[in-house]
Amino acid sequence: MNIISSRMHGIIDYLLILFLVASPTLFKMEGALCSITYTLAAVHLLLTILTNFELGLVKLIPFRIHGLLELVVAIVLGCLSFWFYKNANVTGFYFYMFLAIAIMIVFILTDFKSSPANVKNVN
Repeated sequence: MNIISSRMHGIIDYLLILFLVASPTLFKMEGALCSITYTLAAVHLLLTILTNFELGLVKLIPFRIHGLLELVVAIVLGCLSFWFYKNANVTGFYFYMFLAIAIMIVFILTDFKSSPANVKNVN
C-alpha cells in the first residue's frame, strides 16, 4: 500500500528534521542522547538535500536508495533504543523506539517509484 508520494515523503523528511532539532529541548535530553539526536538530524538533512526527488536540492542519491538508507536507519534506531534501555535511559528508549517505528511506517507506505526520473536541478 504505497500511499505516500515522493513529494509528501520529502515534506515528512523536513518535518522529521525539525522535530529532531527541537527534541533535545522538548524532551530535556542530555549527553549521548542529545548528541545522537542532533547528529541524526544533520545526517537526515544531508540525505534529504542530496536525494533526487522534488524536494532534494542537489539530487545525487536516487530516491530508492534514500528509502533503503531510511530502512537501515530505522533498524539501527530500534537497536539503539534497546541500548538506551539497557543503560537505564527511559527517554532514549521510548524516543528511539517511536522514531524507528515511525520511519518504518513511512518507508512501508512510500511509493518509491513515484519520484520523477532524473529530476533536474533548476539553477
